[in-house]
Order: sequence, then structure tokens, then C-alpha cells
Amino acid sequence: MPDQVLQVQYLNLIFDLFIRWIMRKGYGQFCPVAKAAEVIGDRWSLLILREMLYGNRYFNDISRGVPLMSRALLVQRLKELEKLGVVVSHEKETGQGYEYVLTPAGEALRPIIEAMGVWAQQWGSEQIALEDLDDALLMWGMRRRINLEALPSQKVVLQFDFRGLAKGRHTQRSWWLVLEAGAVDVCQKNPGFEVDLLISADLGVFTHVWMGYTPLNLALKQGTVCFEGDRSLVRQVSTWLYLNGEWRYGMGLDRSAAQLMQANKRVAAEYSEVSGA
Repeated sequence: MPDQVLQVQYLNLIFDLFIRWIMRKGYGQFCPVAKAAEVIGDRWSLLILREMLYGNRYFNDISRGVPLMSRALLVQRLKELEKLGVVVSHEKETGQGYEYVLTPAGEALRPIIEAMGVWAQQWGSEQIALEDLDDALLMWGMRRRINLEALPSQKVVLQFDFRGLAKGRHTQRSWWLVLEAGAVDVCQKNPGFEVDLLISADLGVFTHVWMGYTPLNLALKQGTVCFEGDRSLVRQVSTWLYLNGEWRYGMGLDRSAAQLMQANKRVAAEYSEVSGA
């Protein structure tokens, strides 16, 4: 593991211990919001719960969704969430390790975390800084958000060549997605199959396109995202990867989150009217 990654994980651990030292007695309030914050307010806890709400139940799968979190700290956080009653673990039926499952209390956090994602989707588009970009996290996110119903019957191999990677991050330039028979595989090394479609893109721009902040047509026009390959596949790829602004918080935009989005729009419209008066 590169020294820079170890340094980041070490600093994260020190910061986490510092925060826990400050908050070791909680907020000292009986307010329900304060009590909820004591459960999910620790650094990384929300992201671990996000991964589990995605459906990830095994340690390695959860770890891929929080690549800057050390594995030791992840073990610690999972134990803490289990003590708090939002996660339960049991030994895997086959192989070594544990399976982690949300309890009813943990599952009840779904609309809260979805609402946070909806809020960030509407108000946080300018908050994605260069140091936030992560090609591994992007590829892992795309893997679990493929429109399987729109895929052709034959195997399709996509190669992604990213530029504009953040310096000092453990990143790589090329990735591959292998789509076949309803299954999706992410490859860090060339899988050896013929590439059907090459996607060359600035990492920041492609992230914004995938998140729905930047229109795909604009990125294509500016040349910051380019598709090369069979024309029929080029026309379909945006539908497979949800690149047409359909992005919603990764677990899916449910009815309550949709209602929240509409309420936010109404409040914004009313605020504009009052400000302009």
C-alpha cells in the first residue's frame, strides 16, 4: 500500500480518536436529535450505513465503499454500530468472516439517509472538490447502479480512461466494466476481452455528469467526455449508466424523498418571491 494512503488512513484515525475523545460523553442532552446524533454522528458511521443500505453485507464490500477508511477502524465502527442496536452480525454460511445485517432500527434510518442525499443533490453540487474525486469509488458506484433491463443480450465491455486525477491519491487511469447476463464486474486490470466502447473523460466532469450536476450533451460538446466505439452502443451507453440526469441518491429515490424534493422546490419558489418583493 502506498505511503500516501497509509498517511491518510493514519491521519483519519487520529482525527477520529480526537473527535471521540471530545464526544465520549455524548451531547449531554435528552433532545431526540442529540440522541440520534450520538448514534450516527461519528465519523464514517453514516457512510457505513449507506453501504449497508445499498445491500452490502460483507466486510470487503463495505470497505470498497469507504476506501480511505482503514480496515481496523471499519472493524471498530461495525462493532460500535452493533452495540448501538442498528447492526447485527453472524458468521458467514460459507468461508470465513461475518455477514453484517441492519436491524429494524438500522433499516429505519433509510429515509433519513436518503433525505440527506436528496438535500446534497439539490444544494451540494458545488461542494465536490478535487480532493473529493475518487475513481475507485465512482466505478464501484456505477457497478451497483447499472440499468440491467436496458443492456443488450450479448456481453459488453466498457473501458474507462480517466484524466484529471487528484495528486497524492491512490488512483489509476483505466478501469473496465464487463456487462453480461445481468451481471456487472469491475476490473482494475485489463480482463482480456475485446473492448466494445471506450470512454475517455476528465474524472471531475464525468463524476458531475453521473451525479446529474452537468448535462452529458454539454460535456460531449466540450470534449471533456468522449465515447468511441460502435455507434449503436454509443447511443445506448448513457441509458445503461444513467448519464442523462436520472441520478438520484444511490439507494433509489423513493416516494418520501421525491416528496421532499418537491417541497424543497416549493420553498425555494416562495423564497424567491419574498426576496424579489
